[in-house]
Amino acid sequence: MRTWNRVLLASGMMTTIMVGCALNESLSKDEETAALERLTCEALTDEPVELDECETLAPDADVAELVSRVGEDAGLHRCATLHLPIVERERIDAEVAARMASVAPGSSNVTSGTIPVYVHVITDSAGKGGPTSQQITNQMNVLNSAFAATGWQFSLAGTTTTANNAWYTCSGGTCETEMKNALRQGSADDLNMYLNNMGGGLLGWATFPSSYASQPKMDGVVVLTASLPGGSAAPYNLGDTATHEVGHWMGLYHTFQGGCARKASGGDGVSDTPAEKSPAYGCPTGRDSCRNLPGVDPITNFMDYTDDACMNTFTAGQDTRMDQMFTTYRAGK
Repeated sequence: MRTWNRVLLASGMMTTIMVGCALNESLSKDEETAALERLTCEALTDEPVELDECETLAPDADVAELVSRVGEDAGLHRCATLHLPIVERERIDAEVAARMASVAPGSSNVTSGTIPVYVHVITDSAGKGGPTSQQITNQMNVLNSAFAATGWQFSLAGTTTTANNAWYTCSGGTCETEMKNALRQGSADDLNMYLNNMGGGLLGWATFPSSYASQPKMDGVVVLTASLPGGSAAPYNLGDTATHEVGHWMGLYHTFQGGCARKASGGDGVSDTPAEKSPAYGCPTGRDSCRNLPGVDPITNFMDYTDDACMNTFTAGQDTRMDQMFTTYRAGK
């Protein structure tokens, strides 16, 4: 029998499914990491085929032990940007393919540019908990360095500061809707970044380009203030939580999406990011979780879950995908 709670984050709400098994009360470091990888895998998808693969990552007893010690939201670590349903991913692929087919060579396919960024600082009602202006400047520098090779850059268009206790600790749901409806600026090709002290052990989340048309006010990224350069969220305090979430906003999926059971273009829709069975933590050099497929795990990729100091790469395929997503869903919208 299983005794842990499988936690799934859906539309800002957590649904808990009770299951049961015997506890393993002494986990090694490797066993604990594997249990965390499984919890994360299960937290990000509702697809049965993907959940089946998640279950191969760690035994039930190890997961139950980890949850008993650190809580049922252990899997919602680093990024809460959910994997889209397979039918939604297929629809997006078809729309992007149609848009690219309509673009004459050398004409309206957007391959680079400078994106205006509106930063919304959320503090508690006493005005405490926000970043310094230097941290915001440093965060912009980190983004521009990370995306430099792709041709995309970011320019601070404005900063707002709002003191609101509910928004300060918001981790999705009604508070997110209220916050974004009140503060969002610009159009589809303007990035809105919300900085707060979100709960639940999260570092951030983002919306995808394809959701803008139906929910324009919800578009943007939410980032833990303590993850900005110089913040207190070590080893995630060099600014690459924002890089990761902006990658989602530009249309990228997690490198481990789809695990080892994936098509040639990968579960992330990119052919030059090697398959990865589960998110990587720390900086596990040489990790190869899909031994029957080419390449070691892309642990240095900005769309994995490794420490900020380990991340330094967007691939050429990811660059192309960002260009295509921006052209299809953001440019001029």
